[in-house]
Amino acid sequence: MSPAKGFAMRSYEANVESRSDYYVYTASTSAKKLFFYPLHIGYFYYEPNYHLKRDSFDSFLILLVTKGSCEIHLNNTTSAAHKGDVVLLDCYSPHEYGSPDTWEASWLHFDGPLAREYYEHIVQASGNIIIPRSPQTVGHSLNKICGTFRSGAPLREASLSKYILNILTELLLAENKIKTAASPHAAALENTIAYINEHFAEPLSLKDLAAGASLSPFYFTRVFARETGMTPHQYLIATRLNSAKFLLKSTDISIKEIAFNSGFTSESSFCSTFKKWEYITPSEYRSLDSMMY
Repeated sequence: MSPAKGFAMRSYEANVESRSDYYVYTASTSAKKLFFYPLHIGYFYYEPNYHLKRDSFDSFLILLVTKGSCEIHLNNTTSAAHKGDVVLLDCYSPHEYGSPDTWEASWLHFDGPLAREYYEHIVQASGNIIIPRSPQTVGHSLNKICGTFRSGAPLREASLSKYILNILTELLLAENKIKTAASPHAAALENTIAYINEHFAEPLSLKDLAAGASLSPFYFTRVFARETGMTPHQYLIATRLNSAKFLLKSTDISIKEIAFNSGFTSESSFCSTFKKWEYITPSEYRSLDSMMY
């Protein structure tokens, strides 16, 4: 049985123009386990003095301001969202927004297994009002979701999830832009990581990597660990092991060849490192059912 389609609804909220519309959707059980999924989506034309205050509404909200501006009241603070800004709210918690003037917005209430993790990561870096690199990209994805409901086309939950993920990814990229501006070494670290991913099979020393980032080895290690959660050595070993695991599962070449192809200096060092990190030997890993990985 296919999921039920959304049906156009008219808002009965005060200070929302009658031409505003929205759609309600109930996701399938499998979608709730696998995907991001919409709950309500719409486009509203707000009249002066629109005001919404809720203690809780079980969802997360993406709101793209397309005209005018609105005020967001959270945690006893007030912030303004202007045209092109995206408001990201945890509606499970008290929230409040509105404006004394006219404004318009495309909005989406959504949820999913990873919704809170995305929300917390984005808000921790950028706050609840985000300036996306491209408001058009966010608007396009919201329009695609809303357009699917408006047209009565078949609702494919994987596609709906993809559009929501596109929006969240855009917000993450906006977060990365801010983070890069705040960290003078971010670009150098990105280049270092790219270099490791390309040259992990070659001999790489901490001294050389630090020199490539124009930092001392000690400071380079601190900055690298702060940004990635791993030391440069740990990141290099993890990259080499990921390469080895792929070769173990997708080829029949010898373990010795895999060791050298992945940057280890000997088969014995590869096997001991593999067991230390993965708690099984390379041979045992190769023999396990691939469906487990």
